[in-house]
Amino acid sequence: MEIKKVGVIGCGLMGHGIVQIAAQGGFDVVAFEADAGALEKGLGRIDRSLSKLSSRNVEKGKMTEDQAKDWVGTTRGRIEGSTDKAALADCDLVIEAIVENLDIKKSLFAELGGIVKDSAIFASNTSSFPIKEMADASGRPSQFVGLHFFNPVQLMRLVEVVRTDDTDPAAFEAAKNFGTACGKQAVACKDTPGFVVNRLLVPYMVQAIQMLDRGDATKEDIDAAMQFGCGYPMGPLTLTDYVGLDTTLSILEGWVDRYPNEPAFSIPESLRTKVAEGKLGRKTGEGYYAWEGDKKQ
Repeated sequence: MEIKKVGVIGCGLMGHGIVQIAAQGGFDVVAFEADAGALEKGLGRIDRSLSKLSSRNVEKGKMTEDQAKDWVGTTRGRIEGSTDKAALADCDLVIEAIVENLDIKKSLFAELGGIVKDSAIFASNTSSFPIKEMADASGRPSQFVGLHFFNPVQLMRLVEVVRTDDTDPAAFEAAKNFGTACGKQAVACKDTPGFVVNRLLVPYMVQAIQMLDRGDATKEDIDAAMQFGCGYPMGPLTLTDYVGLDTTLSILEGWVDRYPNEPAFSIPESLRTKVAEGKLGRKTGEGYYAWEGDKKQ
């Protein structure tokens, strides 16, 4: 299975980054958005990002001004924007990067099954939903994988490549090779809750919140312990505020609902309370910390 043309559905926070790195990796890319305004905004983000990257390469002596201009033009020339799903019909790989709502994703893949050529591979950028449920909805479970990129896509070097029991090994290898061609470290994983990163990270964040709720240590000391004891760039409570308390709660609720007997999946009471109060972390100015922009108070 050779991938030459890639479709990305959704040109928002994650989608525009996936479009960009795919084009940088040498693939022709169709960026789909149902709304023309959202598409224009996403393509504008790509233009600004490419401009910054090229300027940085010139400053570091990696490119001349002419080389940088050519690189931007060549990369951008590989990207086609569309508000028509029919533009995805001849793609070899179609990646979904829309809202984290399983029913909407399943409906989308069911529709795509009748639009995109039979040999194409489908992928979801979901961070927490079961890949198998979307694969079954698509009608082509043997050609379905998870491709979980991380935000910001242009800078984060990881992609989790997720397979189900039905995934054809050739489709999985093609998807993994695509991730590598995009400049990412591609790690393989089975279709397990949260894959690798979130399966380890979210319970870690939960344990930190529970420590705080029990009064075992202050939030500042919990965070400092993990920063200076383990070398993490930020502590777990700061990280929860960055991720968003509502996002964290949504992931946990989905896991608890599907796997009620898994002891690692539990919901701290303070997390529920803060979300109910609208204290969602950095984006609302308060979570476990008070925030002013990107700075803790």
